[in-house]
Amino acid sequence: MSHSDPAEEINLYDRNNYDIDSFDDEIRIDKTCKALLQDFHKHLLNDRKLPPLKAGMMASGADFYLRDFMVDQLRTNIFDISPTLVRRFAGNWYIITTLEPNMTELKDILTGVSSFYAFCADKKVVDSDVATAVTEACQQHDFYKQRIESFHAISGDGFIAWNEVC
Repeated sequence: MSHSDPAEEINLYDRNNYDIDSFDDEIRIDKTCKALLQDFHKHLLNDRKLPPLKAGMMASGADFYLRDFMVDQLRTNIFDISPTLVRRFAGNWYIITTLEPNMTELKDILTGVSSFYAFCADKKVVDSDVATAVTEACQQHDFYKQRIESFHAISGDGFIAWNEVC
């Protein structure tokens, strides 16, 4: 008797399968996200014809955003996305939770996030206008660069003021 992966039995593109009400939901959603991200990675390789390294980097960026920020930190449905959440992630959470926040890494992550939500819009799980707004938020590199630089320049009790911007 073979045991199939529960994530395979779940419709990866049903937003209701990503609602978090308990720790068990969080564990199940983490596994479901992995399966969804594998589908996204295949899309990047097969449909978009991206080189494996680029596709892997984009899927990894989306993975970090989805599983570490949306699911683990916010405990929210990954399809309840908004430009505000992207700005909170890139302009604050990424910076304070990463050992050495830098724009090279952040740009790679945001490229993955933007592509992931465009993929989700194609699958009709996210509204295309929302995906476009998320892409615009992902492209605010000057703002995020300034946030990283100002974080490194914090002195005294300046963190509270810095933190309130996002």
